[in-house]
Amino acid sequence: MSETHSVSWGSRLGFILASAGSAVGLGAIWKFPYMAGTNGGSVFMLPYIFFTLTVGISLLVAEFAMGRAGRAGPMESLTRVCGRGWGFFGGVGVFTVFLILSFYSSVGGWCLKYTVDAFTGYGLISNPELLGAHFGSFVSDGALSFFYMMLFLGFTAIVVLRGIQGGIERVAKILMPALFILMIILIIRGITLPGGMAGLEYLFAPRWDDFNATALFNAMGFCFFSLSLGAGTMITYGSYLSPKADLPGAVGWVALLAIMSSVLGGLMVLPAVFAFGLDPTAGPGLTFVTMPAIFSKMPLGQLFAIFFYLCLVVAALTSSVSMLEACTALLTRRFNIKRSTAIGVTILGCTLVGLASTLSFGAWSDVKLFNKTIFDLLDYVTSNVGMPLSTFGIAIAAAWVAWPATRKELCAAHPMSEARLTFIRLMIGVVSPLFVLVVAGGSL
Repeated sequence: MSETHSVSWGSRLGFILASAGSAVGLGAIWKFPYMAGTNGGSVFMLPYIFFTLTVGISLLVAEFAMGRAGRAGPMESLTRVCGRGWGFFGGVGVFTVFLILSFYSSVGGWCLKYTVDAFTGYGLISNPELLGAHFGSFVSDGALSFFYMMLFLGFTAIVVLRGIQGGIERVAKILMPALFILMIILIIRGITLPGGMAGLEYLFAPRWDDFNATALFNAMGFCFFSLSLGAGTMITYGSYLSPKADLPGAVGWVALLAIMSSVLGGLMVLPAVFAFGLDPTAGPGLTFVTMPAIFSKMPLGQLFAIFFYLCLVVAALTSSVSMLEACTALLTRRFNIKRSTAIGVTILGCTLVGLASTLSFGAWSDVKLFNKTIFDLLDYVTSNVGMPLSTFGIAIAAAWVAWPATRKELCAAHPMSEARLTFIRLMIGVVSPLFVLVVAGGSL
């Protein structure tokens, strides 16, 4: 029996938390605030929530169903369930998630650096100009940024080497709830700052005059990113799920936690952005130039900073381990190599691509393709091209090629009415592919 097939989640809760952790990590705390900031706040957030509760849930059902039916990595699961050729879409997903892990690890390195700063008290700055300068000087230092990126990849490898129950599930079950608690504490502090309510209004008050196609397409793309759709991770996690677990219920919880964590991430960052007169359109560094200002104004600020950045590292890890696990599952199943070797090969590849991503903030900042830095290009291509392409194939496969298998997985725990099954099938096989085509067409 293969390594990937012989392992499973210890509990349904562990599966839900680990799957949601793929989004609860930096997708929510790092990416959502700056995406909302650069796309008009509410006119980005409201479409994102709508897409997640409709198309996002449908696509999650498809990926989990294909994974549990195939009981293998993304390529092997789709090949087993749907037949020869369909594994291509799983391969696209895994290659996409490999690229995401490569540039994502740069941001994970930022988290580690700010954790060190929190311990030393060096990063607690309230002056807006100094905040930006502090972040800029770090990310433009190629050697230092690369060191922390490698350190983050090393931690990711250690967790995945410990396996599903002993590594990924244990980390998710213990430390993700702690992150939520700290986020709520920091949200309360942020909105009580003078001027903080303006950030709340920016995020929630509809301003349809600001609505545009760019915000809509970005909201669609972030729906893919936040749910890890089309990246092989959810098929992989689904392959470890018990055959008797309630699949629709688990999908609902994952989607709900993804939305909740993104909204909390926005609430944690944007009120402080407005309170300190920072620019909400600052881009990828927004979280890292905002949170130190909050801590500098809080009683026991350094202590809160230490715990926050430690939990932020853990949140980043819950996402990165899902990505590394997807790559590992493919290599072990497709090429029949040892798990430890598969992890090492993936980490090596991520190191090479990640180096270019890291340098795009410093020495290679002027190197641009399609008017984008290497970091921005990787982010754009994975969110708006790679993930939609993989998801399109999986949706067609789940609804039309292997519907009996999908139906069986949906009804494994509880029977469903024909009307509900038909609705789910149409959402997966008709509405979702059209949605994907709109994302891909709009982005290109």
